[in-house]
Amino acid sequence: MWIYEKKLQFPVNIRKPDPAMAKLIIAQLGGADGEMGAADRYLNQRYAMPYPQIKALLTDIGTEEINHQEMIAAMIHQLLRGCDAGAIQAAGAADYYVDHTTGIYPQGANGVPYTAAYIGSKGDPITDLCEDMAAEQKARTTYENLMRLAKDPDVMEPLIFLRAREIVHFQRFGEALEIVRKDLCCDNVYADNPAFDR
Repeated sequence: MWIYEKKLQFPVNIRKPDPAMAKLIIAQLGGADGEMGAADRYLNQRYAMPYPQIKALLTDIGTEEINHQEMIAAMIHQLLRGCDAGAIQAAGAADYYVDHTTGIYPQGANGVPYTAAYIGSKGDPITDLCEDMAAEQKARTTYENLMRLAKDPDVMEPLIFLRAREIVHFQRFGEALEIVRKDLCCDNVYADNPAFDR
């Protein structure tokens, strides 16, 4: 189904190690609003989506989110490259080092490991697309927070790119939501429906 190109969607070339920044950027790998959750959310939601064009959109964006995981992992790897235990400890990342050395492990900046509990999939087009729009806005906010903390232009450039993709995804999901809303009966979307009262 997919063709894997052995290159990142946007280049990551970080020259200066910074374990403190790696400890923060990991939020976008395995944190509650990170890329792993986005990929899992969209690639699972697509099965229940009754609109072929929106199912295709979920597949496309979910696949792109896998590439964003690779970008974040590359950033973390490059930020930790060449760091000794002392530098990592000074950056406040000794707990990560004890469990993973400088390997890439999906967790949030708070140290909480990735969990599928971060994703939403209800099987209802309106619910899922609203979830997706909120997820993209939360990821955008996280990227903006990281950008406020980043000092290195080598770190900033991929963060700017990834933030821009969150905005595009939000817009595409908004367009998809309009397709669904136009197709559904307004009573089913906005009004109380006695058929659902139990």
